[in-house]
Amino acid sequence: MAKILIVDDEQRMRHLLSIILKKKGYEVEEAEDGMQAMDMLSSRPFDLVITDVKMPRMDGHALLRQIKKTGLNYPVVFISAFGTVESAVEAMRDGVMDFITKPFEQERVVLTVERILGMSRIIEENRELKKALNKFAAPDEIIHKSEAMQRTLDMAAHVANEESTVLIRGESGTGKELLAKYIHQAGPRAAGPFVPVNCAAIPQGLIESELFGHEKGSFTSASSKNVGKFEFSSGGTLFLDEIGDMPIEAQAKLLRVLQEKKIQRVGGRKEIDVDSRIVCATNQSLEELVTEGRFRSDLFYRINVFPIELPPLRERGQDVPILTRHFTQKFGGGQKINVTSGAMSLLSKYSWPGNVRELANVLERACILARKDGIIDEGMLSFLKIAPVNKNEFDFRLPPQGIDLEELELDMVEQAMEATNENQSAAARLLGLTRAKFRVLLKQYNEKRG
Repeated sequence: MAKILIVDDEQRMRHLLSIILKKKGYEVEEAEDGMQAMDMLSSRPFDLVITDVKMPRMDGHALLRQIKKTGLNYPVVFISAFGTVESAVEAMRDGVMDFITKPFEQERVVLTVERILGMSRIIEENRELKKALNKFAAPDEIIHKSEAMQRTLDMAAHVANEESTVLIRGESGTGKELLAKYIHQAGPRAAGPFVPVNCAAIPQGLIESELFGHEKGSFTSASSKNVGKFEFSSGGTLFLDEIGDMPIEAQAKLLRVLQEKKIQRVGGRKEIDVDSRIVCATNQSLEELVTEGRFRSDLFYRINVFPIELPPLRERGQDVPILTRHFTQKFGGGQKINVTSGAMSLLSKYSWPGNVRELANVLERACILARKDGIIDEGMLSFLKIAPVNKNEFDFRLPPQGIDLEELELDMVEQAMEATNENQSAAARLLGLTRAKFRVLLKQYNEKRG
């Protein structure tokens, strides 16, 4: 649980705040002025500082300056009986996260603490994401050489400084989240949080709570108030991945938020202003989902303001060698790993249904096998089946005794899933089907085989 430092020269006020926050499960310590607070901050970590403004020896403003000067980087909330609009604005400019006036309502304090700690957590997660991103690519570049990828990055650079909603289209494993981070980092909101949400990974009943938050008691397991991703991402970018899998009920509420820039928590009545740049992504055909009634047409038009197509790896063959060098350096464990010409030829000819993610997995495995000799040869990649089918040359003749068409279809489904490492989109393409039609066959397959 988060650790909070309360700084106030009035013992009664410190005690009151401490009781309020301890009831919510927070760990609380107290200091009677800024000097004592700095001693405590220098000796042990805290997650949040709540400080009075007017205090002897070192007041709140001086404490804030000292915290920033020493690089402790703790979020600070001012609390004062002398609050004015001007003083609050000035405090915000100096780096205060929020400003609470006395006398205060208990609910106001709790909400502020939850919001600030939530923002701090997202910012810290964002720092870690940026570190992970730097392992894959420099902050301002994505590894590429092909013209197809350069065109995509040019499009992303054009829209980065705008507030328009972006829809990134591309197959699984092409790096849609990486491109979304690129847009975020290249734009004016780079200092704000980047908050990713995988719409397909959230249970249907929880998607609204995840996005908009919920009030305590709004549903059976809501034992406390929860701040949603829209509030966390305010001032930054909210990335909605796999948006085609969002339930239709949640789509209506998302559309309203995009139009009005306001949210309501589940179970709440108060409208909360949000300021998030929206970037969406999908590996599905939203147009088909609209036709099937599984995606709202008005939401589609709202998010499809600036579509960007992320090319699959098979259409950016020039990138395979430089990505291979990158991944062998990454997974080589400090050892120089060489790739033979035969192995590189095999990597370049493979269709990569799983795209860059699959290439990374294959090379991680190959690097483990190459630890002894430092060489990746063709034999280590023999499991990659280079067997493209020319559909124009496919000549099937019905045997005299006939066939079981249903059984043949299910067998083709099984083969396609095996050939694409369970990637439904890629399997559908192998069979020349839309993803929706392939899912019908896959469901039949699972029911019959299951």
